[in-house]
Order: sequence, then structure tokens, then C-alpha cells
Amino acid sequence: MKRNDSSNTPPGWRAEIALQVQFFDLDPMEIVWHGRYAQYLETARCALFEQLDYNYPQMKASGYAWPIIDLHLRYIAPAKFMQRLTVRATIVEWQNRLKIDYLISDADSGRRLTRASSVQVAVDLASGEMCFASPPVLLQKLGIEP
Repeated sequence: MKRNDSSNTPPGWRAEIALQVQFFDLDPMEIVWHGRYAQYLETARCALFEQLDYNYPQMKASGYAWPIIDLHLRYIAPAKFMQRLTVRATIVEWQNRLKIDYLISDADSGRRLTRASSVQVAVDLASGEMCFASPPVLLQKLGIEP
């Protein structure tokens, strides 16, 4: 299932983090290196999973791995040294895969800098097989009856 209207996002299905661009994040053009954005997304995704009490250790304990199988980023404007950023992660699909949408914006002005999405699928750790439906543990963590 997919939720397009983010204003109706259930509590706990969205997380925001704040960060400040550091010198080691920059490329020779003095803007954030494109590869660093994946790390920013991962930090927001972990904050989201932590809210759900289903971060990577809990995933493993539940018998599932959740590898990312697709990652899209659209750069709107560059982030620069010492700029304060807000990174928001929102769950938008959960039944057959876990899709998370992201928005990176300037913390002071709210200006959009980057949009992104990631898709993860459940893999049964015992068999190594990909699941074609999200396991009941995810639905329980999301507050949905399986």
C-alpha cells in the first residue's frame, strides 16, 4: 500500500534529524560530495527505525534483513560548508516493500535541497530468500494488524 498524502502520515512513520555540513563532507568544488548524501539518508532512516523500535539490531533479531534494493536522489541545490540541514524520512509504502521518501532542506530557510527515496525488501535470514510481502513483525511495529 502507498500513502501519497504526507499530511496524513501516522505518528512514528516520519522522523527528522538536524545536522551541519562538515569540512570532510565537501568535494573539490566546496559543496557536499554527492556520495555523502547517502550517509545523511541513512542517519535519518535509522532515526525513523529507532522510533519504531525496529532498527537494524531488532530487524536481525526478528529474523529479517532489509537490504536497500533501490536508491534515487534528485539534487535541487548544493549544500555547503557549515550549512545547517534538516533531513526528513517518511514511510510511504509498507506492504510488499518498504519505501521511504526523504527531503533534505536548509534548516534556516526551509529551502529544498535534495529529494530522495529508498526501497528495501525483507530477506529471511534463515533461508536467504526475499519475501514478496512484508513480514508481520513490520506491520506490528507500524501499528497495523497483520
